[in-house]
Amino acid sequence: MKAMILAAGLGSRMKSLTREIPKPLLDVNGLSLIEYTINNLTNYGVNEFIINVSYLGEKIKLALKSIEDVSNIIFLDESFPYGTGGALLNAKDYLGSAPFILSTSDILFRPDLTKIPDTVDTAHLIATKNPDHNNRGDFSLNEELVFINEGSNDFTYSGVSVINPKVLEKYVSRDYPFDLWGTILTPLIKSSKVTGHFDDSFWIDVGTPDRLKLARTVLKDQN
Repeated sequence: MKAMILAAGLGSRMKSLTREIPKPLLDVNGLSLIEYTINNLTNYGVNEFIINVSYLGEKIKLALKSIEDVSNIIFLDESFPYGTGGALLNAKDYLGSAPFILSTSDILFRPDLTKIPDTVDTAHLIATKNPDHNNRGDFSLNEELVFINEGSNDFTYSGVSVINPKVLEKYVSRDYPFDLWGTILTPLIKSSKVTGHFDDSFWIDVGTPDRLKLARTVLKDQN
């Protein structure tokens, strides 16, 4: 199974930390965020990666050169961030026709990837506990069926999913940027076409300096 890693964001919430370093390369106890993601996927058996880059993208390419020697990595340059949905559409010709794993590059997550389905009709989302910064959640589950309450929801989208590239077909003429959640996934969820499961594994969304500090502390305590 192929994997696509989203790594083109500006990292603006990181303030001065990403002035010269793109967020995927921020260090957490000796490894960059994106290396943690690649290692988790490689351990599952993924050896083909598509990584979109934009802001300070050349630094990401250079940093991952050693990994590129042992894994098949295709970098897709974006002249500006295309958004999470636009990034997938831009990668469409490289994704093929089979479902692929999608992951953001700014999370620390150790999911049990053996639980993800090999085939999905549209998308399958991995859910995690609602963190303090998203205590109203993103979606809920009825067995494996994903739905969204108008008020609070039981789970947060972990940033890892399995996507069937056929869901991109209706957006081929869409202008960039556009997002995955609001533009592509939400209509599918409302039509009861998206599945998911909960994974209680270690997870931190490293989106702010405080959460980066937390990630470093937690991983140091675990080692």
